[in-house]
Amino acid sequence: MRITAAARTENEMRIRAAMDRLLRGEIPPGGNCDIKTLARESGVDRTAFYGSRPYAHLRAEFEDRLKRLQDTGTTPDPKIAQVDRLKTENAKLRDRLTQAEQAIAELGDFRGKTLARLAAQHEEIIRLRAVADTSSRVARLPVRRAKTPSIGPC
Repeated sequence: MRITAAARTENEMRIRAAMDRLLRGEIPPGGNCDIKTLARESGVDRTAFYGSRPYAHLRAEFEDRLKRLQDTGTTPDPKIAQVDRLKTENAKLRDRLTQAEQAIAELGDFRGKTLARLAAQHEEIIRLRAVADTSSRVARLPVRRAKTPSIGPC
């Protein structure tokens, strides 16, 4: 069905108004900053934006303006901004997890080395005590006994 020049001009004005709203970030519920939402908001069939159809130049203009906004770091669609923010946050959390895993591994190595040193020192103490027992010139200190908690009368 052919449309009149006046109807085409009116449609273009509605499309441009809807385009401006979407690019300002006024996204309707359930919509995105895309051609589908632009067509729905302007009341024009979506297929009119493709190929050699009457409003293909407006689709190109919309996509160009959207790309320029995105290149400057501005995103009119809050969903896309949220997805970008969550991706960045996810990357930071992955980095923190990697650093935490590395720190845990280093602490585990440190713990193993410390236990090995303590065991070696304990063996050296036992060896020195054995040497001291055979020598008569060294006075032996009394051994401390662990105190056991007293239990009252039964």
